[in-house]
Amino acid sequence: MSERVVAVLTAKSIDHILEDGGTQSWALTRNNARQCQFAVCVRNAHADWTEGDEAHGTAFLVGRIKDVIPSTETEGRWMIQFSDYCIVNAADAWGGWRNPVKYAQDAELGLDISKLKFEPMPVHPDAPQKSLPVMSQKPLTMAEAKAGLALTFGVSPDAIEITIRG
Repeated sequence: MSERVVAVLTAKSIDHILEDGGTQSWALTRNNARQCQFAVCVRNAHADWTEGDEAHGTAFLVGRIKDVIPSTETEGRWMIQFSDYCIVNAADAWGGWRNPVKYAQDAELGLDISKLKFEPMPVHPDAPQKSLPVMSQKPLTMAEAKAGLALTFGVSPDAIEITIRG
């Protein structure tokens, strides 16, 4: 069975990603990324600061998505947190897409995620533990409800319409 994944073209090393608890500083729509169960890290060997030695376009790490939270590195961007991971080596996984974030099927990247063996993410005391605020269990105004829903779905509060049926 094919899995829907979010693939990211990154210059960061496996160690860097594991220390962070996931891959970050992505311009993406949080809700779209959260609908994927896995993130696939693909080597960007063309960056001047590439940390890994995999060939450009090689998928090297698959993470099971735990959550998508605000990035701790870049304001206004997102971090895809992993609950567990698997190191892979899938050459030519990147199809030359222009955006460094791609929603795809695992087979499109030359992977079969159902055959991978995942390990729990290492616990690092410095890993980001940041999460989105949890709404309290008190009555909400319409503005508060729209603001919370907008944050959850990565849209403007103006895009939220609420219907109440009594």
